[in-house]
Amino acid sequence: QVQLVESGGGLVQPGGSLRLSCAASGFTFSAYSMGWVRQAPGKGLEWVSTISGGGESTNYADSVKGRFTISRDNAENTLYLQMASLKPGDTAVYYCARFASFWHKTSAYRGQGTQVTVSS
Repeated sequence: QVQLVESGGGLVQPGGSLRLSCAASGFTFSAYSMGWVRQAPGKGLEWVSTISGGGESTNYADSVKGRFTISRDNAENTLYLQMASLKPGDTAVYYCARFASFWHKTSAYRGQGTQVTVSS
C-alpha cells in the first residue's frame, strides 16, 4: 500500500531554514507528481508545492514562491522541501502528498505529517 513518511520538521527562528524529507514506498514513485500540503493551527489544508514525476516541472503557492524549493530523488524514492526565509506564518504540520496529476492540489494519499514551528 502507499506509504509516505515525512521527517525533518522542528523549531526554527524567523529567517531560518529547514529541509523536509518524505520517504515513499508501495508504488512506482517516478510515475506520480508529488508535493506538499500544510495545515496551520485552526485552519484547513493549504497546498504548498508540486513536482512532476520526472522532476522537470514545479509549481508553488504564491505564499512560498521564491522561498521554498521542491525536489525529488527518484532513485531513492524521496521527496524534499527546502524552506528558507521562514516566517511565523509558515508554522504548520507539513504533509507529503501523492497527486493524481500535476495540476491536482488535493490528495487522498498523505503521510502522517511533520511539525514545523517558526518562532523566536
